[in-house]
Amino acid sequence: MKPREVRELSDEELQAELARLQRHLFDVRAQAVTEKLEDPTMLWKAKRDVARILTVRRQREMERQVRQGEEK
Repeated sequence: MKPREVRELSDEELQAELARLQRHLFDVRAQAVTEKLEDPTMLWKAKRDVARILTVRRQREMERQVRQGEEK
């Protein structure tokens, strides 16, 4: 998932995508442990996608805090 695509998602969609990716990451880790992982880069890619979503969520949270600070 590209950063631009992540930024275009709504907060609810981000939450759903994060849950899906965390489950996928769990599955990929399980495959890696049992040595059934077809593509070794899948683990790295899954971690990166989860990190992207968490970063965008945190950026939005910080923006909200800044806006709330300006309103006071």
